[in-house]
Amino acid sequence: MIETILYIFVSIQVMYFYYLIVTNTSATLLVFSSFNRLLRGYISHESYLRKRIISSNAYRPVSIIVPAYNEEATIEDCVHSFLSLQFPEFEVIVVNDGSKDDTMRILIERFELQKVPTPPLQKLNHQPIRQIYKSGKYPNLIVVDKFNGGKSDALNAGIALSNYPLFCCVDADSLLEESAVIRAMEHFIKDRDVIAVGGAINVVNGSKVEGHTVVEKRLPKKLIESFQALEYVRGFLAGRIGWEVINGLLIVSGAYGVFRKDIVMQVGGYRHAVGEDFDLLIRMRKYCYDNKIKHNVKFIADPMCWTQAPSDYSSLLKQRNRWHRGLLETTYYNAKMLFNPRYGVVGLLSLPYYILIEGLGPVITFVGVISLIVLYMYGAMDYRVLIAFFLLEFVWGISLNILSLILDLFSEKSYHRTRDLIALVGISFLEPFFFRPLLKMEQFIASFNFFNANWGEIKRSAIK
Repeated sequence: MIETILYIFVSIQVMYFYYLIVTNTSATLLVFSSFNRLLRGYISHESYLRKRIISSNAYRPVSIIVPAYNEEATIEDCVHSFLSLQFPEFEVIVVNDGSKDDTMRILIERFELQKVPTPPLQKLNHQPIRQIYKSGKYPNLIVVDKFNGGKSDALNAGIALSNYPLFCCVDADSLLEESAVIRAMEHFIKDRDVIAVGGAINVVNGSKVEGHTVVEKRLPKKLIESFQALEYVRGFLAGRIGWEVINGLLIVSGAYGVFRKDIVMQVGGYRHAVGEDFDLLIRMRKYCYDNKIKHNVKFIADPMCWTQAPSDYSSLLKQRNRWHRGLLETTYYNAKMLFNPRYGVVGLLSLPYYILIEGLGPVITFVGVISLIVLYMYGAMDYRVLIAFFLLEFVWGISLNILSLILDLFSEKSYHRTRDLIALVGISFLEPFFFRPLLKMEQFIASFNFFNANWGEIKRSAIK
């Protein structure tokens, strides 16, 4: 009996090692693909195009849509940030999704809002609107006060009210770079097949903010926030750029993304989902494949948005639990695209990666580590296997962190201070041992609860 159990665990261990090899190899290939793309952009920077866009009529106007629920601590700074964008023609639509705090009062008082009649709305599903306001100080600011329906519902209300062919989705706890919209517009003008553009997002915690703008990039002082800062650098530079190179990008972050409204309307807007940003882009790409519409999704490597990362472990774990549930839910509802050549690189490569590597990864890791412990306890583990595990899980992981920091040198660096860069290198050595296992465990728990639609409250503080 014992021999049979040990044999099963040995088989599990073999599969786990293959999983580690495939995962790390995939990540390494994405890093080098990103490096090639960043190096070419670094050598041939095309900033001159932005001046041409501003001075000509080549641009398309953009609606900035900001869903807000209980954002009293950050809403004023964020709205000022959005109103300060360098772009000829845009509107800011803040959707108050039934907040229970002072979000609506702050908006009315600080931006001198006045009630206006509700205009005819485009057809998208969302909860009823109580009232629409326009600002007496800023002609391009619109505020929607509606009954609570969740983030996707609030975004649909904003899209239904919007006047322009492109919209930019931004979180209410984020600050945009002044060039965020103009940089996205470069892609829409150069390539008419572009349906969405995302950009790198950095952690605002610890940075110096003046006049609703990040004036000095600083690494957060709290370790939990610094771990996330490193994770953002690695995830955006080493991950999403690599997928963009092969036109396999499936995620444009909800904190910053610019979309073609006509395609979004065709798919019915946002679906009520835990991972609404992931879900929307997959459905947009599926619609384009089904209707034989040539399409591309682009990514801006430089930081376009600054978001407030959770500063306590409870909020962090709630956030990551939700992210993983959103990943599993979206891949479940789009499973028929999996390994389907009709959907090109998305069906044959991107979705399989997200399901087998990202989605099932926490369960595979948990079972693999348990098998390792059991085999060690029964003396059935050769020391060379332990060394191989250490190299695959930790040394390779540290190497990927360092490579990601090197990639950052070829973009508009996330952090400029030497001490911040040194600290990030140090954190790179700690992250695989402390931060990553914590997230993997929470994702493992989320794997068995992915139909739960609860978002969970995350603590916010004023952006300083």
